[in-house]
Amino acid sequence: MKTSKYIDKPLVMHVLHTLGTGGMENGLVNILNRMPSDRYRHMIVCLSHATDFSQRIESDDIAIVELHKKEGNDLSIYWKLLRLFWAYRPAIVHSRNLAALDIHVLKVLAPSFRSVHGEHGRDIYDLEGKNKKYNALRSVMKHFISQYIAVSKDLEQWLVSTINVPPRKVSQIYNGVNHQQFIPLTAHEKQLALSSFFSDDEAKQPFTPRFIIGTVGRLAAVKDQKTLIKSFGLFLKALPQEQQAKTNLFMVGDGPLYQELNDEITRLGLSEHVLMLGDRSDVARLLPLMDVFVLSSLAEGISNTVLEAMASQLPIVATETGGNPELVSDQENGFLFRVGDHQQLADILMELWRDPDKRHNMAEASLNKVRHEFDWYKTVANYVAVYDSLVATKTENAVKGS
Repeated sequence: MKTSKYIDKPLVMHVLHTLGTGGMENGLVNILNRMPSDRYRHMIVCLSHATDFSQRIESDDIAIVELHKKEGNDLSIYWKLLRLFWAYRPAIVHSRNLAALDIHVLKVLAPSFRSVHGEHGRDIYDLEGKNKKYNALRSVMKHFISQYIAVSKDLEQWLVSTINVPPRKVSQIYNGVNHQQFIPLTAHEKQLALSSFFSDDEAKQPFTPRFIIGTVGRLAAVKDQKTLIKSFGLFLKALPQEQQAKTNLFMVGDGPLYQELNDEITRLGLSEHVLMLGDRSDVARLLPLMDVFVLSSLAEGISNTVLEAMASQLPIVATETGGNPELVSDQENGFLFRVGDHQQLADILMELWRDPDKRHNMAEASLNKVRHEFDWYKTVANYVAVYDSLVATKTENAVKGS
């Protein structure tokens, strides 16, 4: 465990199920790496465990605690958490997503902290946020939580209208993007970079330009990459013969469906065209190699990879669900399509292939939108403002009670 040598600042304890590769976890790391060092101390508590992804945290003063929760109901977790609350006396406990929601009931036995809960999106078991069992838990827990943070307006509205959280207790804060890391490439730079992925020399003239469709995300059911694979197959067959050999799908990410998706690619005869690149640390290098970015998720909060693709100057094609319409303005910086509709997606890909000017204009619109509206430092400032308000309220109440 890493321990902090600064004990005079309020402690924010971030609680989540697992610190591994994922959009929510990536957001947490980006926020912590930009937090002003003179304001708060931070600790991460993993109910399960932390993976090598934790090495992306830049500060040596952020403690990471793993509680190794067993599958199912593991009541020992509550005792372990209580011991941490009593030992470290956090000013704020910030949980994220459903898996960590119920920990706030421990305020009954450790009332010194303020509770923050972040909603970052839904999973395959609760795509629309209507699961009665889950919502019963959420309705109970809202009485223990001081403030919610929703990463999209869609989630903010759901908390207020479905869970009946008072609007004053919900802060909507978008994720940001690192504009220094995600940088578009020139056409020549792209040709040179692609030569490392293919046996032919992309830099030679004359040549037929490659058309690269790409996606980045965990290979899990909620991301529905199978729809993208089917769409790519339909699109590829509709292309002229001479273009087919120069058309590829880049799939960046790893997860439980890796083998199933690989089998689907083989079944459809797409193995020569689809590159499954696995979990990569060089996403910023891969995104600018694409001509179109696709997100085929069944549900989504605010996709970090969509923001990164926008910053890489790409047109975006995404499902019309969750926070996606807040990032993608249909027909402006990309297209929205119906969840699971592989034919509609194939038709959109064909339209973009046929119209380079449309791709260019949409790519420019993506870059302009993300540069004006999404920045990690703005995100961090909004998080700090939430923490500041809760710590100030706590201090004010303590003074009144003295």
